[in-house]
Amino acid sequence: MNTSPVLDSSLHLTRRHFFGKSALGVGTAAMAGLLNSDLMGAPTGFSGGLHHKAKAKRVIYLFMSGGPSHLDLWDYKPKLSEEFGKDLPVEVRDGQRITGMTSKQKTLPLAPSKYEFTKHKNNADGVWVSSLLPHTAKVVKDLCVINGTFTEAINHDPAITYIQTGSQIPGRPSLGAWLSYGLGTMNEDLPSYIVMHAKSKHAEQSLFNRLWGTGFMPSDHQGILLRAAEDPVLYLKNPKGVRMSDRRAQLDALSALNNSHYQSFADPEVLSRIKQHEMAYRMQSSVPELMDLSKEPDSTFSLYGEEARDAGSFSACCLNARRLAERGVRNIQIFHRGWDAHGGLPREHENQCKDVDQGCAALITDLKRRGLLEDTLVIWGGEFGRTSYCQGKLTRENYGRDHHPRAFTTWMAGGGIKPGITYGQSDAYGYNLTDRDGNVIKPNKHHWTKDTMHVHDLNATILHLLGIDHRKLTYRYQGRDFRLTDIHGHVVDDIIA
Repeated sequence: MNTSPVLDSSLHLTRRHFFGKSALGVGTAAMAGLLNSDLMGAPTGFSGGLHHKAKAKRVIYLFMSGGPSHLDLWDYKPKLSEEFGKDLPVEVRDGQRITGMTSKQKTLPLAPSKYEFTKHKNNADGVWVSSLLPHTAKVVKDLCVINGTFTEAINHDPAITYIQTGSQIPGRPSLGAWLSYGLGTMNEDLPSYIVMHAKSKHAEQSLFNRLWGTGFMPSDHQGILLRAAEDPVLYLKNPKGVRMSDRRAQLDALSALNNSHYQSFADPEVLSRIKQHEMAYRMQSSVPELMDLSKEPDSTFSLYGEEARDAGSFSACCLNARRLAERGVRNIQIFHRGWDAHGGLPREHENQCKDVDQGCAALITDLKRRGLLEDTLVIWGGEFGRTSYCQGKLTRENYGRDHHPRAFTTWMAGGGIKPGITYGQSDAYGYNLTDRDGNVIKPNKHHWTKDTMHVHDLNATILHLLGIDHRKLTYRYQGRDFRLTDIHGHVVDDIIA
């Protein structure tokens, strides 16, 4: 049974069919305004939550594609230095699956981080931060560092698909699409879901548009890729010689054709197409204004770094994320590739951290100064972590790490999150999750255990903070009621303020 009739897509189809057959003669722009509330399940500008009062209005998701090393950034493990080069104890691995890249190694030598860690005390426990993140360390009092994150996926594409869509198998709607579908938009002149790809010196992994796609949902909920190129959105500009009045006339004619098609076939995707055309028309004015940083004061670039003047840099993306948040964009996601450090991790992670450290700290600081952090949920993390043992040749100064899904770190800030705390912990080897007494926890996505955060729990908690019960946000497809968390997920109340 669908527990959320407000979001039952079969009801939307009935409503769409009614509009298509009623021959009301509604103009395209007016229709787009009506459909905005009917098809998304919430009126334009709706920000109070769907099932309960929301703590956050919007999400900024900083995704580190490739798997950043929790052991070199957040999760301090001095025991690894004591046991440098020794084989990972058999009882620690406990027969767990490892990738084919290290399964043929004769040994799994322990590799301590070469970086210093400092504990920043905002409370009795404090938060450990690596010397690789000096800027982020300055805002750690605003972060909830989650060392208890885990997943079942051990390879990149299933893992990133899993955390973005709730399934390791492609074809499901992304988190941003679910938020667009459930909560609607707060600015009719910009999409409710915008994606940016930041430049990286080690951009090995591919990023597929299904990671911000809609799967089987209507396509108007998909993420719009904002590029650093001359044309931030492809095909947005009018061709030479085409005036805005000409463009308007073309859209009106196209809308009439689409409406005629819909009246004949009642295909809901036709209405999505109409909405997308109208959004593109409005974006012709809103996007150039958004991308114009000339009115930003020099103090902004002192905060974000001079790199923010370089379109497409991570700092520039973070600055644009703040500007999008000010303009009411519901979901903003920045992908930064290149964290897959199988060899030469110190060199690669040093470059990666130079890319992202100042931008992350500046974004938190900027949002807080403007009063936006309290209702903006900021998330940082990748699809999994890195192993405590070395892949390849090991020295004190140079090592590589393989994929590690069993324990890794994400952090969250703002939007109803408890600040200045660490949640969850791994064992002395950074390999398994443990409880506060040091006992190993065998994570289970079906039954939530305190101090752990499965990817389904992460998504359930994100939705909760935006006023959504993850069990009730459903979309009917091929006779089944789908949801982002599938049949799993628990809200982690311990990290909510």
